[in-house]
This record gives sequence, C-alpha cells and structure tokens, in this order.
Amino acid sequence: MNTNARLRQLLKEPGIIVAPGCYDPLTAKLIEHMGFPCAYLSGASVVNTNLAMPDIGLITMTEMVTVAKNVASAVKIPVIADMDTGYGSALTIQRAVREFENAGLAAVHIEDQPMAKRCGHFAGKSVVPAEEMMQRVRAAVEARRDPNFVIIARTDAIASEGLEAAIERGRRYAAAGADVLYMEAPRTVEEIRAMPPALPVPVLIGQPDQGLSPLVPTRELEAMGVKIAIYPSSIRLMMMGATFEVLQELKEVGTTKRMIPRMGNNELLQELLGTPKAFDVLGKYSIPDC
Repeated sequence: MNTNARLRQLLKEPGIIVAPGCYDPLTAKLIEHMGFPCAYLSGASVVNTNLAMPDIGLITMTEMVTVAKNVASAVKIPVIADMDTGYGSALTIQRAVREFENAGLAAVHIEDQPMAKRCGHFAGKSVVPAEEMMQRVRAAVEARRDPNFVIIARTDAIASEGLEAAIERGRRYAAAGADVLYMEAPRTVEEIRAMPPALPVPVLIGQPDQGLSPLVPTRELEAMGVKIAIYPSSIRLMMMGATFEVLQELKEVGTTKRMIPRMGNNELLQELLGTPKAFDVLGKYSIPDC
C-alpha cells in the first residue's frame, strides 16, 4: 500500500491521526521510529531551518519540493506538506500539486491568505475572498493524478472574520473538493470543539507550542471530533533550545562531556541512517570506492 492509500485509510479508521512536524529527513525518520503514523512537513520549519528566514512567504515551490522529496524518500509513513498559497496562478497551483505528488507526498494543504502570506500565528493576517480560495482548491483537486492524494484546504479566517465565517468558508472549501479542512489558529477550546460537528469533512487542528491556540491533549481533541493534529514547531523549538544549551556548555566549560548523557544515542542514529547495511553492501562487492 502506498502512502497516499495509507493516509486515506487512516482518515477512514477511527481515532485521531497525530502528525509531529519534521523539517528534514532525519527528523522524519525519528518520527517514524517512534511509531507515529504520519509526519507533517511544516513550511515554517523548512524556511526557518533551511534558509534561516521567517515564515512570510519567502520559500519557493522548488525549495519546498526538494526538501519534501528527501523527507518522503526517507520514510514509509505518509507525509503531509505545506504548500502555502499555491505559489501563484491556477497553473502554478496545479504544477505544485503534481510536483509534491511526484515527490512522494501523501497530502498537501493550501491556504486562503494572499500571496504575501505570513505564519498562521502571526498578527496582521488577511484572507482572500472565499470564491478565490475555492478556485485554488478546484485547481488543486483537478491537478492530482492519484485520487488517493489528499487535498487539504486551510483557512486563516478565524483571526480576521471570526469563527462562524471560518466555518462557512470551510463548508465552501469542502464543496469545492477539499478532502480535509485545516482550521488555523482557533483561540479557545470552545472554538476547537465547535468546528468538527459543523463541517462536512475531517478537521485538522494545528498545535504549535508557542502559538495562539490552546494546547489540548490528543485524547481530548479526538473526543471533540478532530481527525488530524499536527505539531509543526515542537521538534524545531526543542532543537533550538538543546543547541543553545550545548553551545553554552562548550563556551563556558570547554568540553561537551557533561552533556553526553542528554544527547541522542549515536549507535541508534547510525542504525536509523542505515550505516550497518551500507557497510554490508560495501563488503559484498569488490568495487573500488575511488
């Protein structure tokens, strides 16, 4: 079963899909190793870690697809990718969908912000007219080649138009063909609870660690009817905190020896990377390596 079909199956099965956020192949492999059924490739995480730039629409389709392909190639679980506003016209949206699909992704989400977008938890967001976003969704749906490839429509309208308007947008995006609705940045538990029963397709909720939305245990999100919970920033922010700690230790003490018990296990890392298997292959064939 390919990852597209697997994600479709997960959407039909009972229970919530918990998708931690990755930003490169290694973090995706760690997510898979820990038994999560799905990974989420956050646009913010990719632009922050690969370009050291803010999430304000600066990453290009080619840059995002390149990372997406490497991530999808590294794991067997489905990967959901962020494709921002679709990068341009209907033709660009359609090209992007096909590029992500060819890269091995199981799903993408497209949002209803204008091209000069910003992170969903930044102030000052705006949204395009609902009909324009419906056209984006229709273009994306029409472009996919595998009907199992999941198209997720994201609305950022809660911040500027309120909950009811966002729900109405969600209904319209579902009517345009979206398989899942990503309801970005609900501000309260009550807002989260109100959305799944009001919408005709599965609901995705983001759980950024220092964002506008309340952090709710997955069992409670599941009880509210949320189908997918993504954690776009957890690994990235944890990496940043741990990096500061080890750099501070090296600066002050002159060695990282005291930090070793807190570090990841290098033997496990090499196993995840396939190093023992690589050496087996090198030993099997008498081909010079230079």
